Amino acid sequence: MSQRNLLIVCNPSREEAVSAATTLAKDFAAAGFSLFTISDVTIAHLVKSDVESLPELEVAIVLGGDGTMLRAAEVTREQQIPLLGVNLGHVGFLAEVEKPPLATIVTAITSKTYVIDSRMVLQYFVVRDGSTVSQGWALNEVTVERERSTMVELFLEIDDRPISRWGCDGLICSTPTGSTAYAFSAGGPVVWPQVDALVVLPISAHALFSRPLVISPQSEIVVRVDSAEAVLSADSLRKFNLQDGDRVHITKDDHVVRLAHLTNTVFSDRLVAKFKLPVEGWRGE
Repeated sequence: MSQRNLLIVCNPSREEAVSAATTLAKDFAAAGFSLFTISDVTIAHLVKSDVESLPELEVAIVLGGDGTMLRAAEVTREQQIPLLGVNLGHVGFLAEVEKPPLATIVTAITSKTYVIDSRMVLQYFVVRDGSTVSQGWALNEVTVERERSTMVELFLEIDDRPISRWGCDGLICSTPTGSTAYAFSAGGPVVWPQVDALVVLPISAHALFSRPLVISPQSEIVVRVDSAEAVLSADSLRKFNLQDGDRVHITKDDHVVRLAHLTNTVFSDRLVAKFKLPVEGWRGE
């Protein structure tokens, strides 16, 4: 039987995450797995590895909130390694709804009974004076925002056609996954992960029309910077300083991020659980 390899990623600043990683490492090692980590932790059975030297991995277990999940996705996306998140954050949507028993995780991975959920990813590139000066990807959102206290002037085009110009704090382009993250806080709609769509919305626009736009993932979004400076952020992890005249091109990426869940969860239930929505009225329905 071929060797089974797992990646364990944890937030080293959280005692609960390190404790869970220690328990999982012991249990998976006893089950015959080889275990690797990219986190700055020293735990028995866990081999610290650079991203470039990781072996072929079966699954990555992520212990933390959505921020830890997004950092892990940077490592696993191109190899299409499923991410199984153990939620130790607050209102995270990428991990399990509740923290599962660690023994349940070991059983599900050992027996390969977990289910896979593929999520859309954005790609972007920045054109300056006819040349590409930055490029990357995002699972949640790509934002173009003001760098300082004054508003930023942004001009939006979709499919080579002008849409609007705003003086605003910024603009968000979100995937369905990101619709419950920054875009939600800015007043965007909640989009079910199975819906093939992108959300574009300005942030605090000084304009009569500043509604969120839900558009086709086959569309190309271009945001032109008409201010002296702005900043691009992808998932709040990858940042790039923009200049007047820069054009940020955003489209759906060819890759996806694969999330693993212990059971076949329904997004409606996750939404109710995460936001503690009042599904029971005063009459108890």
